[in-house]
Amino acid sequence: MSGMLKYWDSMSKRWLYLAGALVVGALFCSALYLQYVLRQEPCPLCMIQRVIFIVIGVLFFIAALFNAGRVGSRIYSALIALFAAGGIAVAGRHIWIQHLPKDQIPACGPGLDFMLKHFPMSDVLQELMHGSGECAAKGWTFLTLGIPEWSLIWYILLGVFALFVGWKKR
Repeated sequence: MSGMLKYWDSMSKRWLYLAGALVVGALFCSALYLQYVLRQEPCPLCMIQRVIFIVIGVLFFIAALFNAGRVGSRIYSALIALFAAGGIAVAGRHIWIQHLPKDQIPACGPGLDFMLKHFPMSDVLQELMHGSGECAAKGWTFLTLGIPEWSLIWYILLGVFALFVGWKKR
């Protein structure tokens, strides 16, 4: 255990932030693989989760690029953790919708493209967060967990990792 702590202490924050960005990049590539190779079309809540992952990845990358000092590093880490908390909320809502009884599942609404063209942005965001019948469909699974469950796990891991990096001594 002490060897692992020494290794952690020897790693620069810049490399750790870059590792976070690479993990998010791999997660995003996995989402694209599920969509375009396995034909798992993303629902509105999936799209929101993707945007949150992108923001987290960009923040990790910017933190690595600028190699901020102690205060800047903590700000980047807090922002990443804040977006991860938002991702946890969205993934939690998605999981909840997927576990509703069939008679309580929200009706499918208009597609995202249609909403973006014809609705005010505030209505689009409200509809997206509400979820729809599409969000209740369970598709791809790995180790009995679906996409929203895996997203939830990754949001937790990335948020905690960011906080550990931000409050690392050097």
